[in-house]
Amino acid sequence: MNKKIRKVILLTFIFSTVLVVSCKKEKSPTTGWEFNNPDWGGFEKVNYMGQETGPGLVFVEGGTFTMGSFEQDLVLEQKNLKRRVTVHSFYMDEHEISNLDYLQYLWWLMRVYVSYPEVYKKALPDTLVWRDKLAYNEPFVNYYLRHPGYQDYPVVGVNWLQASAFAAWRTDRVNEMILIREGVLKLKTITEAAVDENNFNTDAYLLSQYDGVEGNLLKDYASGSSGRRVRMEDGILLPIYRLPTEAEWEYAAYCYKSESYNENIDVHKVYPWTGLTVRKYAPEKDRGFMWANFKRGKGDQAGVSGRLNDMGFITLPVQSYWPNDYGLYHMAGNVSEWVMDVYRPLSLEDMTDFQPFRGNTYLTKELDPEGNIVDKDSLGRIKYKVADEVEASKRRNYRKGDNIGFKDEEEYVGMDQKYDYEKSSIVNNKAHVYKGGSWNDRAYWMSPGTRRFLDEEQSLSTLGFRCAMDRVGDPVKD
Repeated sequence: MNKKIRKVILLTFIFSTVLVVSCKKEKSPTTGWEFNNPDWGGFEKVNYMGQETGPGLVFVEGGTFTMGSFEQDLVLEQKNLKRRVTVHSFYMDEHEISNLDYLQYLWWLMRVYVSYPEVYKKALPDTLVWRDKLAYNEPFVNYYLRHPGYQDYPVVGVNWLQASAFAAWRTDRVNEMILIREGVLKLKTITEAAVDENNFNTDAYLLSQYDGVEGNLLKDYASGSSGRRVRMEDGILLPIYRLPTEAEWEYAAYCYKSESYNENIDVHKVYPWTGLTVRKYAPEKDRGFMWANFKRGKGDQAGVSGRLNDMGFITLPVQSYWPNDYGLYHMAGNVSEWVMDVYRPLSLEDMTDFQPFRGNTYLTKELDPEGNIVDKDSLGRIKYKVADEVEASKRRNYRKGDNIGFKDEEEYVGMDQKYDYEKSSIVNNKAHVYKGGSWNDRAYWMSPGTRRFLDEEQSLSTLGFRCAMDRVGDPVKD
């Protein structure tokens, strides 16, 4: 037998062995039943390869850090005391949401909700935030949002409710894109079929209250089935886009990373960059320039002509300057950013040390008298309500759905004090935290531990936002 024939026989044997091994069904280690086999009931085990990174996002590996301000407490409010906490891994937008991003959102609302123009109007940013009674800012009122010269600049004039609604819309558009990319839905869904309530919503699709223009069904291992829709168990659809929590935002801004050999953080940061000053020292071509876009002092927004060392009279494009070690732009300066938390002066003292957050309102889907999920609303969304109160004997971790005021109810600050809203206090359950310094703030506010708050229906010319997303499964990304 010559070498050529022996080689053919060997390759045939190897191929046959691989084929037999690959065709062998995986079995449950618990029951011995085969997965993905209709003869054994059709229970499916997905070959999950890990979470896809959604458009615009950067992975942030979680860990422990000291949350709170390391700057001087200039107003002696003691509202950002230091505390050691742990944040789970998550994703965050590389930069702030830009005018172009938000204009796409507005265009979609106007094009889809033909019968409900009030939805579009409700989402419009407040361009009048630029007005100042003793300044000429009308050019920004007229041009900042829509002129292409500002399309890459961060959107401002957006309140907390509008920012949250944008994140929810983005979730659906990204998941719709994924299903079209995978051939489960057809592109006609976007271009022709989406009007009023007939638009893609992730929850509605998963509950079979949205069909769209179907493409290829997934293989269904259940006996007698020709195919099925995508389920959450397939790992194809992404978790929701949302505002980051205050802890996530602060953790991502500091970007503390340990050397792989010692499990310690050997440096302390005042700002998102290494060093104790706001000027860049190296490389030499950048020496003396500001690390961020902020207000240097009274009457000094950008420096001197011919040497504009922060370049920004107002905001700057969302990918200006240098990103931090996570790859995140403008975690200091440019615009301050909304976070998800409801504000309390002693939030850090009250909250738990893992995934700290104040603002939990647990929701549940609305059911009809027979216990079935009710039909989606006129905008194509599944209806939710605040979870009902439960008996203490049945549940230990919470009793009611609205837990915003837990340990610090809205009407109580101490034993004999109250939040006197709109008289002596503006703290209530609609006041949300925002973080980071802006183009019109002094350097003090660029320290990630500083915090301010604003009513959820108000907005500023110095305030924007970015989105975050949960990391599911392995908290370490290869």
